[in-house]
Amino acid sequence: MALFPNTTGTQVTEFLMICFPGMQDTQHWLSIALAPLLVLAVGANIVLLLTILREASLHEPMYYLLAILSVLDVILCLTVIPKVLLIFWFDMKPISFVGCFLQMFIMNTFLPMESSTFLVMAYDRYVAICHPLRYPSIITEQFIINAAIFIVFRNLIATVPTPVLAARLNYCASNVVENCICANISVARLSCDNIHINKLYQFVSVWCLLGSDLVLILLSYCFILRVAMCQRSGGTVTKALSTCGSHLILILFFYTLLLVFIFTNKAGKKIPSEVPILLNVLHHLIPPALNPIVYGVRTQEIKQGIIKLLKPQF
Repeated sequence: MALFPNTTGTQVTEFLMICFPGMQDTQHWLSIALAPLLVLAVGANIVLLLTILREASLHEPMYYLLAILSVLDVILCLTVIPKVLLIFWFDMKPISFVGCFLQMFIMNTFLPMESSTFLVMAYDRYVAICHPLRYPSIITEQFIINAAIFIVFRNLIATVPTPVLAARLNYCASNVVENCICANISVARLSCDNIHINKLYQFVSVWCLLGSDLVLILLSYCFILRVAMCQRSGGTVTKALSTCGSHLILILFFYTLLLVFIFTNKAGKKIPSEVPILLNVLHHLIPPALNPIVYGVRTQEIKQGIIKLLKPQF
């Protein structure tokens, strides 16, 4: 607590998460959908990680990137959803001061890490299709190590100020957070200080990180489609689209849900406050549940590895 001192006589030691302000009597029914999705997301990603770890044929750069994505998915799920379910089932609304800002740090850091992982995966597909002869010399294990370092430090440096700025605010009034998650602005607006800098930094950091990733991903696929369409053989186009199909599906779910959440959040009173809160919760659950399923269904090597992993050993 000494790291983020409160300069007033009243020290906030915990926050109360009330989730959906207008659905207090019925919000627990949402757990019927959230609990199975959590089990599916965590279970499917663990199965995928074990498959990649145990299957020698999957020890390739493309699958290492998928493993990184699965690790990030599991961390994000377990950071957010269990607390939401505890609120629904046992009315465990309190969260400690430190716990709240730790959750904020993980969400603000690991979500952009997922976006950066999608960017590296897009570059991997770009090299595989546009420069196939150079692929083995460019996309190496050392490249994956460098990419992982880039993903971690780029997002860590850019997002650490968000929870630090929020935690250093003067919380002298209400400690009731009208959200299921310790989102930056939901918590910061409880302070007695001016939060203009907090809002500005979040806006700039989000659009610089996620916005630049999305632009570069789209640019990569423009080059991929141009190269594929220039080939004489129609089979080449089909092969290119098939190779990138799983990646494109995941990107569409990830960024579409994220953009819808951002715009509904900005709409203010025009949209019920429960809508952006629900979208925020679902964004930490639906993409993690879909990622391993999409790759498991559409990638033959992974599908065979999962069958081999789950097949009873006699």
